[in-house]
Amino acid sequence: MEIKQIQNLIKFVAKSGASEVKLEMDDVKITIKTGSADSGERTVVQQIPMGAMPQQPMAAQPQAPAQQAPPTEQSAQEKESSAEDNYITVKSPIIGTFYRKPAPEKPVFVEVGDQINEGDVLCTIEAMKLFNEIESEVSGKIVKVLVDDSSPVEFDQPLFLVDPS
Repeated sequence: MEIKQIQNLIKFVAKSGASEVKLEMDDVKITIKTGSADSGERTVVQQIPMGAMPQQPMAAQPQAPAQQAPPTEQSAQEKESSAEDNYITVKSPIIGTFYRKPAPEKPVFVEVGDQINEGDVLCTIEAMKLFNEIESEVSGKIVKVLVDDSSPVEFDQPLFLVDPS
């Protein structure tokens, strides 16, 4: 695999929003990991000839324990999540870049408070230079937009909350 192909692969993975991609070919193994924007970590590439692979499995890095919120915050979060239980979550069907507008100079597809019908376009997701319109599968009212415009999204990531009543 040539360096140009590896660079293109890195750019594609970074743009897609995927957190990790592994590629194994006859003589090359590549792992690309992307970190969050605030961590400063961007992309790591490992290229190891298959003959030089270590025989022992590598030790997994320990993960930091999840911090618990103070009790006052938890009760507020519980109230919010119980209110959100009544809503339908519209999720991303693909990996790509989320756009609220059909073009930069155009208005957004939907705003919070808009009434939508089944089949209405909610947003577009760009994947590999193709813009895919994401249509609503439910009728209702947009309660919350969960993703910022021009942000990378992953498969099955929540995009909108819709009140079906």
